[in-house]
Amino acid sequence: MFARALIVVLVALNLGVAVWWLSRPAPVPATAPVSDKGGAALRLLPMDAAAMAASAAPAPAPVEDHAVAGPAPAQACLRIGPFTNRAAADAARNGLGAALRDPELREEPGQASRYRVLLPPAGDRAQAQASADRIAAAGFDDFLILSQGAEANGIALGTYTGRDAAERRAAALGAAGFPAKVQAQGAAGASQWWLLGAGADPVAVRAAFPATQELDCASLPETALR
Repeated sequence: MFARALIVVLVALNLGVAVWWLSRPAPVPATAPVSDKGGAALRLLPMDAAAMAASAAPAPAPVEDHAVAGPAPAQACLRIGPFTNRAAADAARNGLGAALRDPELREEPGQASRYRVLLPPAGDRAQAQASADRIAAAGFDDFLILSQGAEANGIALGTYTGRDAAERRAAALGAAGFPAKVQAQGAAGASQWWLLGAGADPVAVRAAFPATQELDCASLPETALR
């Protein structure tokens, strides 16, 4: 009797559970939380295999931007001056700074009133005369054997107002085998001073010293060209 009653109770419970299951309302789908700060809700997009592979690939290394150095500016060799004294030339050199690298300071002696071309004195008059005869035989004229003073038995070979002409005369005699020398005479003018060097900005140098002249770089020492 007791077992039959228990079976009836279990059947009633199962029927109750079945009725509740069939009559329960459909579940409400879960919604994504929405921010109250405004803006659109996020939405996941489908990703194909190529996009997934690209996203998984390591990012390429950044390419460094190496600036390509242009060619070094061409340097110009310059001659600046003249300056009437060394102090003025030194002041100009200090004022130029890096515009003229390691400039060389050169002195140009002042011009004399005249220049004589001379053959050094011989041991006696006979030797001087023999030299004079050889000079004449070589085709030179305008010479004189000196007979007085410290230059006695020397031979004067001309007097010139310009040093260049005297140097040309001495060079011609030297080429013929006569060791002639140029001797300055008379009051000489004041020396002039020049700055010689190389720089990459000749325009700036000329702006400060308008009389600046171009110079052959071969005439400068190596230290001025570095």
